[in-house]
Amino acid sequence: MTTVVLDTNALMMPVERNVRVFDELARLLGEPVGTDGSTVELVVPRAVVAELEKLAAGAGEEGVAASVGRDLVDRCRIADTDATYADDAVVELAVSPEHDCDYVVTDDSPLRDRLLDRNVPVVGVRGRNTLAITEP
Repeated sequence: MTTVVLDTNALMMPVERNVRVFDELARLLGEPVGTDGSTVELVVPRAVVAELEKLAAGAGEEGVAASVGRDLVDRCRIADTDATYADDAVVELAVSPEHDCDYVVTDDSPLRDRLLDRNVPVVGVRGRNTLAITEP
């Protein structure tokens, strides 16, 4: 089983960056994502869900993007963490042996650097609307 943790901005990519996140992950990993029988597990920290809900209450493109991201969470497993700040919760899941994380999807540069420093492969936007894996 391949485990992929999604950050807040990863779930907002469909609106903000015109990236079809689940389709791009399927292309990168060579497996269907979010369908029955998939061997890819998508995980979202509860702190990310809370951040999406807060942002979705706002107006404009960010509010729409967060609302779409919140809908996408329904295709993922929500995981509890000790961290309440979304980025810290993503790192906690990524490095926790019990979650056995293979990749984290984010377009947040400081978070990407934190993950790469901890030897976690990061999936991020490359080019216009495609995803690519950055290995530590």
